[in-house]
Amino acid sequence: MIPSLRLLPAWLLFLAANASGQVLSSPLGTPSGSAAPGASAPAIPHGQGAGVHSPLSPFAPLPKRTDVVPWSVLTDIRTQVENRRIVPVYPPAVQSLDQRQQRIQGFMMPLEPGEQQRHFLLSSVPLTCSFCVPGGPESMVEVRTKTPVKYSLNAVVVEGRFHVLKSDPYGLYYRITDAIAVK
Repeated sequence: MIPSLRLLPAWLLFLAANASGQVLSSPLGTPSGSAAPGASAPAIPHGQGAGVHSPLSPFAPLPKRTDVVPWSVLTDIRTQVENRRIVPVYPPAVQSLDQRQQRIQGFMMPLEPGEQQRHFLLSSVPLTCSFCVPGGPESMVEVRTKTPVKYSLNAVVVEGRFHVLKSDPYGLYYRITDAIAVK
């Protein structure tokens, strides 16, 4: 006797569906080079995954500024495994920022309660869920300020001493200390 489909766990239904020859497909189409011969595959749009601002976000993306370190520089890193730990490998462009005054633009992720923040994360994309991190450690900067900064859902700019972290116990890659808010 076959059990009712409603009683089967979702993962078992998935396996059964795939075992019968059904193939799951992406709503974005197939990646370039994997389409059937003679068919043109649509290009997968950029902006997929963590650390990238979704065009569907209710928050405006970061405005273009020339006086801040671009996130494209901070996120352009590799990682490697050393002593069973994943560690960042920074390119020279990132290493040259270490221990220098820098400006960073991003969205606040408070680490303390209250309207005035002295310790927060700055993210390349806005926070969409208070329980979810919007990207990896390459898309966030820990900020410690001299004076409190008013919490905002909009992008903020801070300036302070920038630190490229080699082995942070919390897994962070970047930190700004003695930061101040900049207009």
